[in-house]
Amino acid sequence: MVGIAEGRPQGKQVFSWASAPPTQSRELELARNDQMKLGFILHGVGTNWSDWRHPDVKIDASTDFAFYKYQAQLAEAGKIDFLFVSDSISISDKSSPHDLSRFEPITLLSALAAVTEHIGLVGTVTVSYTEPFNVARQFASLDQISGGRAGWNVVTSWLDGTAENFGQSALPPHDVRYKIADEYLDVVEGLWDSWEADAIIGDKANGSFINPGRLHTLNHQGEFFKVKGPLNLKRTPQGHPVIFQAGASDDGRNFAARRADAIFCNPSNLEASLEYYSDVKRRAAGFGRSPDYIKVLPSFRPILGLTDDDAEAKYSLLQGLVSIDSALKLLGRPLNNHDFGVYDLDAPFPVDAALAVGMSGHQSNTLRIVKTALDEGLTLRQVALRNATPRGPFVGGPDKIVATMETWFNSHACDGFNFCESLPGQLELFVEMIVPRLQARGYYRRDYEANTFRGNLGQPEPENRYTKAKREMRETCSG
Repeated sequence: MVGIAEGRPQGKQVFSWASAPPTQSRELELARNDQMKLGFILHGVGTNWSDWRHPDVKIDASTDFAFYKYQAQLAEAGKIDFLFVSDSISISDKSSPHDLSRFEPITLLSALAAVTEHIGLVGTVTVSYTEPFNVARQFASLDQISGGRAGWNVVTSWLDGTAENFGQSALPPHDVRYKIADEYLDVVEGLWDSWEADAIIGDKANGSFINPGRLHTLNHQGEFFKVKGPLNLKRTPQGHPVIFQAGASDDGRNFAARRADAIFCNPSNLEASLEYYSDVKRRAAGFGRSPDYIKVLPSFRPILGLTDDDAEAKYSLLQGLVSIDSALKLLGRPLNNHDFGVYDLDAPFPVDAALAVGMSGHQSNTLRIVKTALDEGLTLRQVALRNATPRGPFVGGPDKIVATMETWFNSHACDGFNFCESLPGQLELFVEMIVPRLQARGYYRRDYEANTFRGNLGQPEPENRYTKAKREMRETCSG
């Protein structure tokens, strides 16, 4: 178990992993960054199926660039680390209002790059129905346009309808999806290394635009991809855009621990976050990585009020927006959009049916839903409504919210948070009331520390593989 810190960390906090993998020769001692990292999710009309019904929500918010520009600039004023744009590439009449009509992430983030200066720009792009060369080029372009602020949330598609949008009848099996993702990321990172930093010399006198010895062809031939390269864009300000992942299944956790710079997760409580955090950090150590390097960022949806009572009133308002029909649609989404409307609402939750359809889709959400239903003996109606308006631990006035965030951070349940608005105006309240309290207590920055997203996360630029090989050869020869 990871020890729980008492009170505010002083400077660098040192902690150990008691169950270090057998490949480690001694207990792993690591210094942890002593400030939180925060991301904000741009989610238009809302994250759930009923948020759009709030009287202050703009019905076209998910396709209103002015709205996103305002939120992006407000988040940057609050020194938030990054903006996050999620995505999926198939819809049905059961999809959420936000999912039904929204911008493609790279397009939106490129536009936001022009109206912001410091905040990171993270977008979801699936590896299942895209090509590595195009995606490498898109994120490299975003990194160049933004001056080094791009991040890629690497996902595998899991909704069956997605395959049909790309001329296929079904998704690959779950384990194969992660094998594809692993090779895909190999190709993309190889393409990002096509250009060494000094490849463009621009020697007008001699007519030499590049040093050909600094431009490299990838020539990748693998199980799933064959890509020659090089990429037709010079090395970016960050070297590699920041890699995000949200693995929750066993395969997903391994992939995230092995490949990601930062990891999203969605724990329901402190205990679940503690388990996830310690597990992926331990897996990272097993893959020979520094667990402290990887940032684990649980998603949370704070319901922030001026007081605790005000927050409770807002939570009641949020609950009142939910219909049982929308709750059933939300419940069915991670289970391949299964139609739960065919079952008796007040009968026990249909566990067998949920497992039958859900394990080929979003496995971790399926298992979470089933476990809750079985552990508490819930009916379908109870499961659906609870899933639609999860209360969570982040409901309260500013002092309560800050205290809860501190507890999670000091307990080694997270390295920060990725949050979204539960109700209109919550981002304004967060920037006005939460950020200053975190700053005053030493948990959060007062200004951006660096010129790149990696720099603000405290992560060094990955060394170009060809530059590294040359350096190591020189060191060997000189030694």
